[in-house]
Amino acid sequence: MVASRAFAHVERQVGRLALAGFRHPWPFLATVAVSTLVAFLASSRLTLRADLSDLLPRSFRSVRDLDLLAERAGGMGYGVVVGQGAQPEALRRFARDLAPKLEALPGVRFVNYERPSAFFRDRALYFMALSDIQEIERRIRERRDWEQLRRHPLYVPLDDEPAPPLDLGDIERKYQNSSVRRFSGDRDETFILDADQRMVVLLAKPMQMSTDLAYAKQFVGELDAFLKTQDFSAYGPDFTVSLTGTFKKKIDQQRQIRDDVATASTVAALLILLYLVFHFRGLLPVLLVLAPVGVGLLWTYGLVGVVWGEVNLLTAFLGAILGGLGTEHGIHLLGRYGGLRAEGRTEEEAVHEAFCRTGASAIVSALVAACAFASMSISEFRPFREFGVIAAAGMLLLVFACLWTLPAALGAALRIGWTLRAKETIAGQHSRLAAWLPRAPGKVALALGVPLLLLALDSPRAPFTYDLGVLQDMQLPSFRLDSEVNRILGYSQIPVIILTASAEEDRLVEEQIAARKRQLGTASTIDFVASLSDLVPADQAQKHRAMQSIRHLLEAIDRDDLDRDLRRGYDDLMRLTAPPPFARSDIPASIRRQFEGLKPSAEGYVLVFPSVNTDDGKNVRALAAEVRDLQLPGGRSVNAVGEVMVLADILDMVTREAPPVIGASVLLVLVAMWLTLGRLSTALACLAPTVVSILALLGLLPVVNLKLNFLNIVAIPALIGTTVDGGVHLLSRLRDARADFNRVLGETGRAIGGGLLTSAFGFAAMVFADHPGLSSLGKLTILGFTVNAVVMLVAFPAVLLVVGRKRG
Repeated sequence: MVASRAFAHVERQVGRLALAGFRHPWPFLATVAVSTLVAFLASSRLTLRADLSDLLPRSFRSVRDLDLLAERAGGMGYGVVVGQGAQPEALRRFARDLAPKLEALPGVRFVNYERPSAFFRDRALYFMALSDIQEIERRIRERRDWEQLRRHPLYVPLDDEPAPPLDLGDIERKYQNSSVRRFSGDRDETFILDADQRMVVLLAKPMQMSTDLAYAKQFVGELDAFLKTQDFSAYGPDFTVSLTGTFKKKIDQQRQIRDDVATASTVAALLILLYLVFHFRGLLPVLLVLAPVGVGLLWTYGLVGVVWGEVNLLTAFLGAILGGLGTEHGIHLLGRYGGLRAEGRTEEEAVHEAFCRTGASAIVSALVAACAFASMSISEFRPFREFGVIAAAGMLLLVFACLWTLPAALGAALRIGWTLRAKETIAGQHSRLAAWLPRAPGKVALALGVPLLLLALDSPRAPFTYDLGVLQDMQLPSFRLDSEVNRILGYSQIPVIILTASAEEDRLVEEQIAARKRQLGTASTIDFVASLSDLVPADQAQKHRAMQSIRHLLEAIDRDDLDRDLRRGYDDLMRLTAPPPFARSDIPASIRRQFEGLKPSAEGYVLVFPSVNTDDGKNVRALAAEVRDLQLPGGRSVNAVGEVMVLADILDMVTREAPPVIGASVLLVLVAMWLTLGRLSTALACLAPTVVSILALLGLLPVVNLKLNFLNIVAIPALIGTTVDGGVHLLSRLRDARADFNRVLGETGRAIGGGLLTSAFGFAAMVFADHPGLSSLGKLTILGFTVNAVVMLVAFPAVLLVVGRKRG
């Protein structure tokens, strides 16, 4: 077939290239040195981007709206200063002392530390509906008339009719979840303070968005440096000051991922090094395997530096992952070289034959893996897309680096007097498994086939978690402290924001949200809604007249005739009816500034505060659906802005794209192997162990209490790409040595096992990451490689033996 002839042509060209490098090592190594230096310089430009808004393309409205919000409002979220460990009065004094100093910092717009309780409490009647104020007037009038009638000298009571009640609790309960009540907080405490936990909060509003990580680092650094210059000893011996808030959380997450990358890369390198020493029993083959891997990784990151200039949450770990995958090529090639030398071939014959056969298989496996990774490029989710493209390019660069560098390095080592002994490359090739398996292949195939089939049938039940902790580590100290701040506030620091153009639009938006909330009932995800228009009630003149009428009624009642409880209510109503109407400028600054942009404007904001835990992806998607596509007159729609909306788009995208990405990876792998190997049956045979392994892995997840999530699902196409080469290598060797199955399984099986181990090491290093999503990715891939090792090294050879014997 044409494909078979093309594959044979590839084998011949790879053999010639390897022989040329072995015979003339210095020119080859010189080109490697120059290109690697250039790649190193390009890779030194790389930066890490881990912000949620960077996970989606700019075409998404939720991302573009963040830019619009930045233009109008500047920063979203706060730099939060928390004082802890002092008596309540000392905490209040600390807040009063520190607030003006923080506001004087150049990057701070304003600082909030008090609640406007008195202002809203004294004007509570203005925030009621006019009908409710009139109902209060009616009840008081009815009570006044009853009192006056009983005091009339000619009045003779005919029965024991009780006094008309003055209980207004039913009316008050209608407004207990209003924005005014929520902003006011505890009426007995005007500071943002928890006396029991001895904690006070100051909210410093920045000038820019936290999505600008350079600015976030600068802002947090300035706050931290300023606090370190202050003497807080006057507030108590146990008093401490901490930083949290959106900006601090961004920086801590960035630092965590950077540390995780360093840890994972170090652990992966050490594990691979230790295994190679064990595998080869010598130092020279270890160096010969690792040198091309280092070259290929630098080429890859040099390419990333030129094209992207940055790495994201997933691609930051590609060094550890590709390092493990690239090592596999060297193991196979040196193992085959040693086997040929042990058979008595000369050095040049061994190099040519090893790279001609095994090298071509390495190209096929790299191409297949690249196709599997490249399938992820169809995703709009940036981490998946960039991971797929970079991993695909890396696989091809690594195999090219190996084919270009390894023969030359081997030739150079021999020329300077280093000797590569055959036993260093093929030690233990006659494995016990290879000797034992042919004795009872049918029993082995049945014993493993039944549980694998049952697990595969159970694969549709693979559990999936919507926990967003996989994208952000909620256990970081700043994240935990931020949750405490939200508890003290009584609502989220970062509501969903709806950008409006006028006070009229504010009211229209609030009416639509209220209608949606009523329609959903208990299923609604909204706690309360606020805007400046809401805080400056309409019809104040009419309400003021009704309040004055209530006041006149009260003045006609003799306070001394009332019992103690009624006197308290009487005094409250006299206070509530006293304030005159008020305007937007009268709203306390601590509240008003939350609705004002960087410049004076009629444009406004409607703040939507969630009632659900937004760490749950299901809640996030429900909240986003409840506040999206609000309609205004003229056909214009407004949308909500915030990280919740970005998260919702991420969750929708991953959920929608996961099946086609996985399906595309399987299809691309099959087509690539069919075209390169020349026969569909051979391609299916090579792919079968991988498909069985993936299905069994999914069925095994409930058994080991492991769940798929929005981040570790990338392991599925990655496992497809990294495990399929075992079948390619095994069947390729059996094509040349069908008569000696034991020898092929001993030599190639050991190389496959070593390749799976080193590939697993790259992913397994993520287990040591503090980031929960990356750690779960490491655990899932370890399990996947373990299942594949059982299938590839035991079940698949057993099936091949059974089929081969039936066919004679």
